[in-house]
Amino acid sequence: MADYDYLIVGSGLFGATFAYEAAKRGKRIKVIEKRSHIAGNIYTKEQDGIQVHQYGAHIFHTSDKDIWDYIQQFAEFNRYTNSPVANYKGELYNLPFNMNTFNKLWGVTTPAEAKAKIEEQKAAANISDKEPRNLEEQAISLIGTDIYTKLIKGYTEKQWGQKATDLPAFIIRRLPVRYTFDNNYFNDTYQGIPIGGYTQIVEKMLNNNLIDVETGVDFFDKKEEYLRDYPRIIFTGMIDQFFDYQLGELQYRSLRFETEEMDTDNYQGNAVINYTDAETPYTRVIEHKHFEFGKGDKGKTFVTKEYPATWKRGDEPYYPVNNKVNNDLYSQYRKLAESEPKVLFGGRLGMYRYYDMHQVIHAALTAVSNEFK
Repeated sequence: MADYDYLIVGSGLFGATFAYEAAKRGKRIKVIEKRSHIAGNIYTKEQDGIQVHQYGAHIFHTSDKDIWDYIQQFAEFNRYTNSPVANYKGELYNLPFNMNTFNKLWGVTTPAEAKAKIEEQKAAANISDKEPRNLEEQAISLIGTDIYTKLIKGYTEKQWGQKATDLPAFIIRRLPVRYTFDNNYFNDTYQGIPIGGYTQIVEKMLNNNLIDVETGVDFFDKKEEYLRDYPRIIFTGMIDQFFDYQLGELQYRSLRFETEEMDTDNYQGNAVINYTDAETPYTRVIEHKHFEFGKGDKGKTFVTKEYPATWKRGDEPYYPVNNKVNNDLYSQYRKLAESEPKVLFGGRLGMYRYYDMHQVIHAALTAVSNEFK
């Protein structure tokens, strides 16, 4: 074995950012990745001249100028603005909820009319003055019954695999309601998609003579050996799996993707369309070429259907289920992690937290700052 300072388990954004910064400080690093490719869930692959997001839509957005400037080192970003459309049984609505949505729903044309309609529905539901007991009551108390029924209920129940009346209210702390004709989903100052895809970002981060990368390597095949041989390990996998689930399993949600090449220039006219009814088994359909404004081979497009799935051991975990039971269990695993002083746990799975990309980079840079004080 070469004389490495760090073993980094996982080549997603957290692991790659840490590797890049550690190498800048002269550290020698080995990165191992279970998948056959680097870049984790942000991995994009060019097909027919189109950057296909292999693990669901990824739109970079942040209001943190330092993070925006940081990511620009590795790619040039376009001006893509996330403006998803909701399809409810063939009816199309703009997201997030805004004056376009309200006009389509109710025929209202002014913010005052829209506010009055929402307040009227909240009052009719007779729960606005009570403490919401579940997600359904929380959502209706915020936006009334029409929007809840058509645009939230079915989508959310598919996403979480539970009835809205069984889901905790805290999942929807607030809902973006805009009384303007603005279809920009995010409120962040900066937003875009890297021209040429996301994979290049991680490739550039790991392109250093001090960094060696191996794909198709499972940490758990040689866990004890790695713990013995490396002075410091950055682990970005599941923290409960690291400890062999000894305190019990944390809950995750999984996803399944069906991607199809089609012989057409333009299948759906938008990058992301959410299917908000309960009957359609997938939550959204992604047409990848629209992330780069139609770039790609003529007469070709790639479309992905995204299906939520219950996670079980052996499945790919995509996001944590951060309810009280799981958060309490994660706290116990965090205490257990103190018994492994040479291991730093990071990323969505290692920290059991739903992170957007800019938050992952921020968490990695914070870890770097603490590591190299």
